Amino acid sequence: MDSLGHQLHIFVFPYMAHGHMIPIVDLAKLFALRGLKATIITTPLNAPLISKTIQRTKGLGVDIDIRTLKFPPVEAGLPEGCENMDSITSHNGSFELIFRFNKATTMLQEPLEMLLQECQPDCLVADLLSMGYRCCCQIWDSKKKVSSDSKPFVLTNVLGEIKLTRKQLPDGLRQDFDTDYSKLMSEIVESELKSFGIIVNSFYEVEPAYVDYYRKVLGRRAWPIGPVSLCNRGIEDKAQRGNEASISENECLKWLDSKKPNSVIYICFRSMVNFNASQLIEIARALEASRQEFIWVVRRDKKNQED
Repeated sequence: MDSLGHQLHIFVFPYMAHGHMIPIVDLAKLFALRGLKATIITTPLNAPLISKTIQRTKGLGVDIDIRTLKFPPVEAGLPEGCENMDSITSHNGSFELIFRFNKATTMLQEPLEMLLQECQPDCLVADLLSMGYRCCCQIWDSKKKVSSDSKPFVLTNVLGEIKLTRKQLPDGLRQDFDTDYSKLMSEIVESELKSFGIIVNSFYEVEPAYVDYYRKVLGRRAWPIGPVSLCNRGIEDKAQRGNEASISENECLKWLDSKKPNSVIYICFRSMVNFNASQLIEIARALEASRQEFIWVVRRDKKNQED
């Protein structure tokens, strides 16, 4: 509630990928548990993925709900029913398919604006990969300064000295800047720059240099309020964040307890990254050869169930 007794209403709009939806739904729950009205905007096929946890949260007497917008996959050149990045990457999605999916998300702008007019929320928190696109634009800007594919260049407007070569870039970033994909990225970055600020699923003490850089050097408002997963107190909500793991939590913790402090690294390439079997084997061999203790999170391949 604000000082006048008006219940603030916040829309949250997660990017349609499991790794994005989970924390954004947690953020919506956090808002609701603080007395705000929270509405999660998603698409019809994504709504069932979050409906159970939202119903449990509503059972606590808080004001939280889901509204759906029709997703246009066919208009963007995607198969019918393709409403989540998991449906792209699970089928060895190419860079072109990923671009089409991102293009389809921009087609939700008009129906979203209509819903905003209907509901008149006080705030919209949109998760549209703007930070990732900002980094891609910086890579494009930096790589233009070198003429050789093997000559390293330093990323501009990024904290620390990060060096890359053109050979190290994925196919989509090796292209010239004047492409449909680069134009889409520029539009999304521009929308981020026009926003009031960003909410970060982190906390100041774990990465103060980056928070200060964003606030003081880039001059942008930023609120690190994470980890938002702490809003989940019940066993069911904790257990159902994402897909079921192939190893029990107790077994994992028991193994960690047997290791020396600061001796284990955590490895995860994000849910949207799709490796084939040979690539996974090469990474596994390299990790084993390093003799470094590690926990590696690997998404199960729906087509190939071999470990």
